[in-house]
Amino acid sequence: MQFVEDKENKKLKRLRSFENDMPVTDNTTPHHFDDCSLFPIEEIIQTPLPGYSAPTSISFSPDDTLVTYLFSPDQNLSRKVFAFDLKTNKQELIFSPPDGGLDESNISPEEKLRRERSRERGLGVTRYEWVKTSSKKKTIMVPLPTGIYFQELHSSKPELILPISPSSPIIDPHLSPDGTMLAYVEDSELHVLNFFSDEIKQLTFGANGNILTHGLAEYIAQEEMDRKNGYWWSLDSKFIAFTEVDSSEIPLFRIMHQGKNSVGLEAQEDHAYPFAGASNVKVRLGVVSVTGGPITWLDLVCGGTKEPDNEEEYLARVNWMHGDILVAQLLNRSHSKLKIVKFDIKTGQRKVIMVEEQETWVNLHDCFTPLDKGVAKHSGGFIWASEKTGFRHLYLHDANGTCLGPITEGEWMVEQIAGVNEASGLIYFTATLDGPLESNLYCTKLCPDSSQTLLGPVRLTHGKGKHAVILDHHMQSFIDIHDSLDVPPRVLLCSLNHGSIIMPLYEQPGTIPRIKKLQLDPPQIVQVQANDGTILYGALYKPNAAKFGPPPYKTLVSVYGGPSVQCVSDSWINTVDMRAQYLRSKGILVWKLDNRGSARRGLKFEGALKYKSGSIDADDQLSGAEWLIKQGLAKHGHIGLYGWSYGGYMSAITLARFPDVFRCAVAGAPVTSWDGYDTFYTEKYMGLPSQNPTGYEHSSVMHHVHKLKGKLLLVHGMIDENVHFRHTARLVNALGAAGKPYELLIFPDERHMPRRHSDRVYMEERIWEFIERSL
Repeated sequence: MQFVEDKENKKLKRLRSFENDMPVTDNTTPHHFDDCSLFPIEEIIQTPLPGYSAPTSISFSPDDTLVTYLFSPDQNLSRKVFAFDLKTNKQELIFSPPDGGLDESNISPEEKLRRERSRERGLGVTRYEWVKTSSKKKTIMVPLPTGIYFQELHSSKPELILPISPSSPIIDPHLSPDGTMLAYVEDSELHVLNFFSDEIKQLTFGANGNILTHGLAEYIAQEEMDRKNGYWWSLDSKFIAFTEVDSSEIPLFRIMHQGKNSVGLEAQEDHAYPFAGASNVKVRLGVVSVTGGPITWLDLVCGGTKEPDNEEEYLARVNWMHGDILVAQLLNRSHSKLKIVKFDIKTGQRKVIMVEEQETWVNLHDCFTPLDKGVAKHSGGFIWASEKTGFRHLYLHDANGTCLGPITEGEWMVEQIAGVNEASGLIYFTATLDGPLESNLYCTKLCPDSSQTLLGPVRLTHGKGKHAVILDHHMQSFIDIHDSLDVPPRVLLCSLNHGSIIMPLYEQPGTIPRIKKLQLDPPQIVQVQANDGTILYGALYKPNAAKFGPPPYKTLVSVYGGPSVQCVSDSWINTVDMRAQYLRSKGILVWKLDNRGSARRGLKFEGALKYKSGSIDADDQLSGAEWLIKQGLAKHGHIGLYGWSYGGYMSAITLARFPDVFRCAVAGAPVTSWDGYDTFYTEKYMGLPSQNPTGYEHSSVMHHVHKLKGKLLLVHGMIDENVHFRHTARLVNALGAAGKPYELLIFPDERHMPRRHSDRVYMEERIWEFIERSL
């Protein structure tokens, strides 16, 4: 359940009420408190955020002489493709959309939903791929709403290689590894365009609208599994593996567009949405030659059953290995067992080569890496990441799946594999070795040696904070996208040998005008203890004492609280949390806390919320509020909550559970009852409704509304296809039945997070007005 602004988790426990023995003073200050000239509320929704105009989608050209990226010289969301020549140290614009590129009005409904699920807000050019051919000409492929373009470098005019009809959009186009073909989905069928023959071949047949599709990832895969693809090129460009998704047995959930002037088909949409406890779509996996012909259906059917623990409920990942061997990762319904299965693509027969089991749950990842040249005594093996020690670490496996030993170990976690140099026996990866609030690039030996203890990884990135990296093809250098609380994102070219900076490719100006004008000071990172002694990390945005006097202050807890997300870290994204900074400028202390259940702290820390949504997570938020009171920073009875999605859920349930501590809450797009959310996410953390009825009941906001004392503002988009407006409607019914007042802010034409500029400004104005009078 990946959410737009925040994410999700839950915990609750004891109700504790603390009276602050410090004098309660009213810090709502006179004149400048309402002065909007210093920090207009519109600043909250301006995009990109200050300092986030840096290049994105960075990649090396196939020969590593160029670094290409998406960039907006005008510092807005509309991006073009630029290249930096590493020989001449010059930047040039290489692709500008002939028609202005993508905006939110010229794309299909399917693409709009895909953008929602990938949280994409970019315009103009949103992605590109290098054409990897034997030709010396450097060319990129750029998909736009009007068609697929080729742009040869140093050529003035792009070539439209495949026009797109508005009535028949092309979805998810990708080049073959050898650069000679383009695969895409049109009308729910898989097609391939051969550049040499100019021939388009349809590879699949029998699709039926959105009921039966070929080559497209289903909703659950896109939204919850971080699997956006429904087809995969073989490494030798000869075959394509693809999914057939059958949603015919899933009851459609209808969303009405109540804000439209019209009625009928154009004012409604139907979604095959699998609710917790119900059936999932049926997914098959097939393989077809790029020249067409018969499809080999593999010995695999995922989903399509109500079995309480189907062993192969979800097709989690698909990978090709060398030699046209296809590997699939299959997850059971309870998320406790993941099988890696190898398929013979000629016969469809299968062999289970590895099983990963966890009592808590198995977290999906993208660390599966096939090996080619042979490592240790074996060839054709793979690298796998497992949390069997409680922390995600890398392990070497032979071709039969036998584990040859660990590559990394310790009480920290590997995040991603950045690259593998089989010739030199080295592996590069990002990890939390230097602390859970940071991310760095490390290098270590690939071959485990059972005769000696593993040598510690060597850190290659410099500077505290977060480092995201891209390695070149020759394993000589890497791009380091670095930021921290004090440093906005910068892009550096570094040596892969020792991590030293070769040259900066993009750095922010010494002073960013918006930062200086708005006085955006970084938050202070602190440590607090949960009620069981677990260390938790919090972030404090303190008002200016010279302006607003000494603490205690009115306080707003900005909460997410859900799994798979970390909100408190040494990252620039926390410094430019514009809502927090706006409230701080108004004399309000803003507090964030990553409760137990949040990400990047290991499986035990994350798994503390199993079956306990709204319990342990809310308990930790209470502990955080009590810590603020004890420190004299907050005052009893003047603490509110704000959150979106899982954070909206946390705001509402924490306000209801601890009515003597929290005064008000803003709950945006909240999940109010987990029986109304989807199978994959909900059942991973809460189990099946039939197996955990008490947990589902007690985790519902409605179960606690009778205790509510504080003021509650509910905010929701009425066409939200992720957290349906139904969640808020059910809570409104319960509030009315319990005689509890509430306020409602709805957006009839918005989904999970408002996108229209006018709606976003209006929303922030109403939220601030609510906080100002309620806190």
